[in-house]
Amino acid sequence: MTKTTNRRLAALALASVALWPVAVPTAYADDPPGAAGSSSPAPVIDAKAPGLMLPDGATLAPAKVLDIKQIVEDEGGEERRQDTNVDVTFALQAEVLFPKDSAKLSPAATSRIAAIAAEIKKMGSGRVRVFGFTDNLGTYEHGLKLSKQRAIAVQQVLSRALEPGTAFDIRGYSEDYPIADNGTEEGRRKNRRVEISFPRTTPPATP
Repeated sequence: MTKTTNRRLAALALASVALWPVAVPTAYADDPPGAAGSSSPAPVIDAKAPGLMLPDGATLAPAKVLDIKQIVEDEGGEERRQDTNVDVTFALQAEVLFPKDSAKLSPAATSRIAAIAAEIKKMGSGRVRVFGFTDNLGTYEHGLKLSKQRAIAVQQVLSRALEPGTAFDIRGYSEDYPIADNGTEEGRRKNRRVEISFPRTTPPATP
């Protein structure tokens, strides 16, 4: 066999090896950095790196408890309860408390307010806020007067059920601070409300 023939056979052998499939390690999405087939080297963390250490004289900020808000509304939206780490707020639609454009409590209103008074007693709260709100129909001044009168009417029922030393903050806000869209009747109905809020003394219940 000539030298030329030997060179040709060697070239063919090399070509066949180059075309033969070769298994290559593959890196998957859940592999750690530096795994087989990954182009990223495994990270090296220097525990003494300045970026991981507090500067001289620096201290960590005080621990902070994030406020947790929980809102529960009955099926008809007549009563809405909001719990946070700080306080409890009940919102009662005006329609379940008063006749239209009136600050005279309906017969059904007393039992609803009494249930809220029982919750205030259970919390041991000594200060209660009673705020009245209206929708954006009618004049703003009329809304101020009506919302304040309704807040006072609810406060009077609460004061008879709570401890004599309970302090009250009473406000009428007219159409300010809506919780729904005043462009629809459903929204206006939610905005016509009296809110009763008080500090909580126990953590909110886990849903």
